[in-house]
Amino acid sequence: MNRRHFQFTLAGAGIALAHRGLFAQASRRPMQIIVPFAPGGSGDITGRLLAQHIEGKTGQKVLVENKPGANGIIGVEAARIAPADGQTLLLATTSTHAANPSLYKKLPYDPDRDFHIVGVFGSGGSYLLVKPDAPYKTFAEFVAYLKARPGVLNYGHFNASSQVPGHVLNNLAGTDIRPVPYKQIGAAMTDLIAGQIQAIFVDTAAGDTYVNSGQLRALAVTRADRMAKHPGVPAIAETYPDFVMTGFLGIAVPAATPREAMQAANDFVNDAITADPMRSQLEGFGFTPRRMTLDEAAAHVRAERAKWKRYIALAKIEPQ
Repeated sequence: MNRRHFQFTLAGAGIALAHRGLFAQASRRPMQIIVPFAPGGSGDITGRLLAQHIEGKTGQKVLVENKPGANGIIGVEAARIAPADGQTLLLATTSTHAANPSLYKKLPYDPDRDFHIVGVFGSGGSYLLVKPDAPYKTFAEFVAYLKARPGVLNYGHFNASSQVPGHVLNNLAGTDIRPVPYKQIGAAMTDLIAGQIQAIFVDTAAGDTYVNSGQLRALAVTRADRMAKHPGVPAIAETYPDFVMTGFLGIAVPAATPREAMQAANDFVNDAITADPMRSQLEGFGFTPRRMTLDEAAAHVRAERAKWKRYIALAKIEPQ
């Protein structure tokens, strides 16, 4: 069978896309994936999965650098000023490219002007997590408990996906659960387990370890339907139809990156998410990975931004 080879350039590395694989020559310096959040979150997990894929296919070293802070802004700024040579990839998230434009009056970056989305891992929802020994065992009991004790319970948040759902719940259910900000997911999860806070909304990729180990109990999910692996965990939308909140993860590059380098990065992402082990891991997290062209990926993130603008309006959060 004939094989067609398409030649791309990614930061000086000769990359060939064969029938079913990618490979590269060693470049002058390692590739870098900037994750704008701390280790342990979904962005960190998926960023490292992509790095492993690229290394396995090309033999090129790929460094994952966590640059947390300011709801992802610090990491985004580091990527924005990096050389636009295709060697620096940014883990683009719901916070950085969809929610922040509605959460902040002034951002030091513009998601459209300063970056190009080159691939999307998929979209997924979040768990509402509590301690296993909490007095509420179901979502309905949790809401009843909140209504009977306004202002008593706290929930932790460390990004937009964990902050906005609590505000939306308060507005839809008439509850008063108080937000407690954290800089990193790890600190928030530690405090939840210790009982310093009583709940958290965390994406299913990051929350799976805690749920599967029994450290925390999932009361509900923010996606439109239940997850196949947790059929007993209801969707909040079953009680409040307007409460459907999902986010995305993907890869972006600085806007001045050459088109051929963007296309090569797009091929890396598409190849990774549609092959095991990454595909199975993403599906296990509740994602639905699918191949996207550069134009499709850009359109997907624009739609996510419009969606999160509606979410934040529903949450009644005033931009900072």
